[in-house]
Amino acid sequence: MSARDILRAYEDRINRHDFETLSELIAEDAVFWFSDGSHHGLAEIRTAFERTWRTLSDETYWLEERRWLAEGDLAAACTYRFHWRAVIEGRAASGAGRGTTVLGLRNGRWQIVHEHLSADPD
Repeated sequence: MSARDILRAYEDRINRHDFETLSELIAEDAVFWFSDGSHHGLAEIRTAFERTWRTLSDETYWLEERRWLAEGDLAAACTYRFHWRAVIEGRAASGAGRGTTVLGLRNGRWQIVHEHLSADPD
């Protein structure tokens, strides 16, 4: 699978709300930066995802406006706009922001090594 394939698989699998399906796509030593803080390593990233899924029931997440900034033999980087829709405490909610995902070739396999999600600038 290419770096692009991994990002597409990630976008699909994230909506299953089952971290086991995501874990093979994420490097063990990955660093994810979310609005609630920095998460280092697969265990912390899992905790962040599972906490989000508990808060945002029926969440659907998707990417738009992908822009591949770099695609090399060992690393690739993509920026995008992310969107989500969910139910929070019984009420429909939605949001969007900007994201960057960096992928690295590890042991012959592409994996996500960094993700940074942030709100749109004011």
